[in-house]
Amino acid sequence: MIVLKTSRELGFMREACRISAGALQLVGKCVEPGISTAELDKIAEDYIRSQGATPNFKGYSGYPATACISINNEVIHGIPSKKRILKAGDIVSVDLGAAIEGYNGDNAATFAVGDISDEAKRLIDATRESLYEGIAAARAGGRIGDIGSAIQRYVEARGFSVVREFVGHGIGTKLHEAPEVPNFGTPGKGIRLMPGMTIAIEPMINMGLPGVKTLSDGWTVETKDGSLSAHFEHTVAITTDGTQILTNV
Repeated sequence: MIVLKTSRELGFMREACRISAGALQLVGKCVEPGISTAELDKIAEDYIRSQGATPNFKGYSGYPATACISINNEVIHGIPSKKRILKAGDIVSVDLGAAIEGYNGDNAATFAVGDISDEAKRLIDATRESLYEGIAAARAGGRIGDIGSAIQRYVEARGFSVVREFVGHGIGTKLHEAPEVPNFGTPGKGIRLMPGMTIAIEPMINMGLPGVKTLSDGWTVETKDGSLSAHFEHTVAITTDGTQILTNV
């Protein structure tokens, strides 16, 4: 069931998203060669708790950390570890969220660790821009397929591929709500977008083929062909006045 939010509920969503965005921005500033993913995770958790919120990923379906931190060919759900040290040339995707007053925020971004290859820059840029293409297509009266189609067209035109097995989602009092928001699709198809809907749009884009696999830890998802992957995400609200990005800092 899709839950439409009232203006009061959107106020709670904005606060959860403000905190989520602040945590992601802070972690991004701390990404550098030599830092461990566990240190980045602690930075995120400390910030979220300092704002009076709770990390909504921690304990979700048993997930052990505040943030999912995925390096290079890892697509999503990388588990932070003291043993995982970032090095120059890596790209690292950070996905995290916060909950406050019973409402959730969720966002993600991919960061360069020092100097990276031109191809890695192209992948990051295309993934980021595809997110905004998807947001621009998310309009009241439109369809879910409009979002995925816009993302898919943008990245495939640049030689990259869209992960199929994982998609965006509705968000509100639950971290994951209906509807699913694929990063591929057909314009004019799918559920109609209505004012009051809050959704997380999150393109996961591979440099190589779209296939992915889940590792034995039950969480980490990698590209099957070992190619690099990037991930960006915003929580947005569909309103009568246009689509609002709630996780903007």
